[in-house]
Amino acid sequence: MLIVMRCLGGGAASSVQAVGAGTIADIWHVQERGKAMGIFYLGPLMGPLLGPIIGGLLAKRWGWRSTQWFLAAYGGLLLIFLTFVLPETLKAMTPIPSDGVDNKVTNHDSDLKLSRTVSRQMIQEGTQKWIKLLKRWFVDPLRIILYLRFPAVLITVYYASITFGSLYVLNISLEITFSKPPYSFNTTQVGLIYIPNSVGYFLASIFGGRWTDFIMAREAKRARRYDAARNLVYRPEDRMRENAWIAAIVYPTALVWYGWTAEKGVHWAVPLVANFFFGLGSMLVFAMATTMLTEFMPKRASSGVAANNFVRNIFSCLGAVTAEPLLSAIGNGWLFTGLGVISLASSIVIWAMRKYGPKWRERMDKEMD
Repeated sequence: MLIVMRCLGGGAASSVQAVGAGTIADIWHVQERGKAMGIFYLGPLMGPLLGPIIGGLLAKRWGWRSTQWFLAAYGGLLLIFLTFVLPETLKAMTPIPSDGVDNKVTNHDSDLKLSRTVSRQMIQEGTQKWIKLLKRWFVDPLRIILYLRFPAVLITVYYASITFGSLYVLNISLEITFSKPPYSFNTTQVGLIYIPNSVGYFLASIFGGRWTDFIMAREAKRARRYDAARNLVYRPEDRMRENAWIAAIVYPTALVWYGWTAEKGVHWAVPLVANFFFGLGSMLVFAMATTMLTEFMPKRASSGVAANNFVRNIFSCLGAVTAEPLLSAIGNGWLFTGLGVISLASSIVIWAMRKYGPKWRERMDKEMD
């Protein structure tokens, strides 16, 4: 039952992230979108800060079931808030296309006696209606996978997913490592060890988004891209410049740093400082990738973010499933050394975006128009 509820909760949370990023794209101009997206991402990433602390306190005082009651009450409050406070932000409202099934009954039809032919026709129409509804609910959402055929979208999603998978492995390692000797932290203390990387998330959210906005404007001025009204013409690939290279060095280094200091049982402050730098570097990647996806697909911003969530959650699932067996087999040191090497090697996407990004974007624009 807990697994089923976790699946339902994950589905609900992923839709909020996709729609939320689409809302940001609807109401913020391109030149300020990085700042807005960074602030938006504070919400999803404050969970790793507040969740373990609140959960640890509740579980220690009233047992693990109290965490589920807390989540139910919190979810109810959010539902009320979203229902009555959040307005529609989409500029152009497109009516939902008809299912192609006409449910109206004409006067002529009402005069007909029920016959075998009419009954069969009604059954066929009802069946077609349900097939179309099921297709809309379960098949059509998977069409977001098709966006991965565009290289600009694919490599952006891949880079964010590698980083997200590393985050899940790190979170599991923190809980396992610090609850055992030589640290032997209790439940509340284990919750508190997530603070350093969350502080890194917070700082990168506040300043990293503004940084990407500045970089994008700088690159547009440097290339002298202006429209007829002398306004700057922005390109999403311009967001991936020196900020991406710094993130590509900082967070893999932090993974290796954490792995070996935790492996050797160094004083708890040392691996937690590494967590701060991981949070800083990884958040730069998350906010940058999400903002770029909304700009690569301006008319389908939520779909782009949904594709990102789909892939990165696969990576996070793999990380969560394999983390504990790998920790038992090779320990923190070699596990996070491997993750660091993979993450560092994946930074080749930054070079690829710089070299081929404009060509990929132009081809994508033509195909999507």
